[in-house]
Amino acid sequence: MAPSRVEDAIIQVEDSITQIPTRTTKASLVTQPEVQEHIFRSKLPDIDIPDHMTLPDYCMEKSLQWPDKAAIVDGNTGKVVTYGELNVISRRVAAGLAKLGLEKGGVVAVLLPNGVEFVTVFLGAAIRGAIVTTANPFYTSAELEKQIRVAEATMVVTQSSYVEKLNGLNVQIITVDKHVDSCLHISLLFEADENECPIVDIHPDDVVCLPFSSGTTGLPKGVMLTHKSLLSSVSQQVDGHSPNLNITNEDSMMCVLPMYHIYSLNSIMLCGLRVGATLVTMAKFDLHLMLELIQKYKITVMPVVPPIVLGMAKNPMVLNYDLSSVKKVLSGAAPLGKELEDAFRARVPDAIIGQGYGMTEAGPVLAMCLAFAKTPFPVKPGSCGTVVRNAEVKIVDNDTGLSLTYNQPGEICIRGPQIMKGYLNDPQATANTIDKDGWLHTGDIAFIDEDEEMFIVDRVKEIIKVKGFQVPPAELEAILISHEGILNAAVVPRKDEISGELPVAFVVQAPSFNLTEDEVKAFVAKQVVFYKKLHAIYFIDKIPTSPSGKILRKELRNRV
Repeated sequence: MAPSRVEDAIIQVEDSITQIPTRTTKASLVTQPEVQEHIFRSKLPDIDIPDHMTLPDYCMEKSLQWPDKAAIVDGNTGKVVTYGELNVISRRVAAGLAKLGLEKGGVVAVLLPNGVEFVTVFLGAAIRGAIVTTANPFYTSAELEKQIRVAEATMVVTQSSYVEKLNGLNVQIITVDKHVDSCLHISLLFEADENECPIVDIHPDDVVCLPFSSGTTGLPKGVMLTHKSLLSSVSQQVDGHSPNLNITNEDSMMCVLPMYHIYSLNSIMLCGLRVGATLVTMAKFDLHLMLELIQKYKITVMPVVPPIVLGMAKNPMVLNYDLSSVKKVLSGAAPLGKELEDAFRARVPDAIIGQGYGMTEAGPVLAMCLAFAKTPFPVKPGSCGTVVRNAEVKIVDNDTGLSLTYNQPGEICIRGPQIMKGYLNDPQATANTIDKDGWLHTGDIAFIDEDEEMFIVDRVKEIIKVKGFQVPPAELEAILISHEGILNAAVVPRKDEISGELPVAFVVQAPSFNLTEDEVKAFVAKQVVFYKKLHAIYFIDKIPTSPSGKILRKELRNRV
């Protein structure tokens, strides 16, 4: 059965990334005497970020203080795993992975919905010193093959229903539910001896997570996030005397956003474990079940995306539930309009709702609403918050390369301990994104006002954002021109009230063909995950390009 429109947005929040041109040439043209850069920082004081711990040790550091407290509640089954149990199971998984031959620096692909298995395999692999590449279970076989091959994964942990997608890949497959011929079972990991995990020397700069992002240009690339990257990002959000995201071990967090997406993995799973909150997970979005879980488990913190806010603001069934426990609603991955914020507040009046802004390459959080802080600040409508602690942001003029001051729009650049190490095996793409001074260029255009609040206004990138999920035009264009009847193609976004944007294509047919819109849509649809499907085809005689051959996407967007 096809997912609902709201479910589309939740099942994957595939990361929130960007598309930017190389900017080194512009900067090199500036021959004037060096100008003092205007640097924006958090309104909260910097904190001491641990530099000697691994990510799993850091996230589980306090768990021994509350071993009997529920760490994870499976909302679909009611199964509860305590923090004490989570500690033991994670170390068993690490020992089991070692016995199966996963070495330090080896890569395991996790192809799972939210649940205990996702958390324990991620932590266990991290304890082993291995790398987890997180993948969307709804990807097609071709999409999965590309990611697994580029990541050089030797092992995949998944559900039995996804095994068929992995046919032909030279990987060891572990299923978490049913036994499948030629596959191993998760019991081999869960029943291992937790005391037999080899001691591993893990360096802060060792990669621990390898999500894929379309980044600043082109096709998806592996984003190397280290123990230091993710530990720093979590610490920036929840540590210190005045945390930006003030959650504690008394909170229960709704975990409906998919953990394979960096937003959920970082700001829900890792942040929640660090503070000892209870994570109530859902395998996929269902508004009715989510409302029941909020009421039953007295959910206090809800990280969401705009389509969930829309469902809660508009669907009349919401009125049948007691949602008074909800105190914080953090919206990210896509912009949230003031009208929708107001409609949501009318339904959940006791909750503070605010936005954050991030991208996978930045580890991922760049800015966060200070209404969630222990000492909250007033927040303006439309703001995505202020810069996170222990990081620097500058707003750069795209023509001059110079940094701008208050209320002047330019490209957001960030520097801090949380940003990625780089793109896997792609030094050129890394250099195009992180400059020689350590600034990561996001490709998003924003201004920061006199109260240090950030407002996203535009993009210089080409990436299309469908309900917060990234759709690289280059990927769809490559599929389109692989059709023998298509000579050339260009993919651009079309504005949409619910999704934000939808991908549409301009297609040049070969002379002997007479393709229909439905035929072209179907050709693409069978090769991509559903949120990358094309929503309209425009047949034209020629794709407009610049003298250098670059597609004039602005001209095509204007036609749409």
